[in-house]
Amino acid sequence: MAINKNHEFEELGGVKCAIVEKNASKERVAFLKDLLETNNFEVVVVTSPPPKAAPAPKPAEGEAAPVVEAPPPPETFSVGVTNLAFNPTNAIFGRLLRTKDGHIVTQAYWYQKESQSHDEIPYYEKKL
Repeated sequence: MAINKNHEFEELGGVKCAIVEKNASKERVAFLKDLLETNNFEVVVVTSPPPKAAPAPKPAEGEAAPVVEAPPPPETFSVGVTNLAFNPTNAIFGRLLRTKDGHIVTQAYWYQKESQSHDEIPYYEKKL
C-alpha cells in the first residue's frame, strides 16, 4: 500500500513495480523508458485497461433508443520500475536523474515542455 498518492506500487506483467506514470501515450512511454534505462532502472510497460464507458441515457417513453457508437479509446500504457524505492517526484526534485548528455533532469524536461534540460536555472527561479 502506498504511503501517499505520489508513491504507488502495482504488479505490472507479474512484477511488483513502483509506478512512474499511468495512462501514458506511446510517445511518452518511449521517452520515459529511454530516460529511466539511461539511469539504470529496469522499466516495465503494460497496456492500461480501457476506461469504463458511461451508461447510455435512457430514451423517453415511446422513442427508440439511438444507436451511438463511441470511438475506440486511445491505447495507453502504465510505466513502472522494479526499484520499489523509486519515486518520480523525489527523483526530479532530488536531482537524481540525468539525461544522456549528463545534464540533471528538470521538471520541465520530465514533462517534455523543454527538449533539453536546463539544469543551471533552478525551477523556483524560472519565469513562466
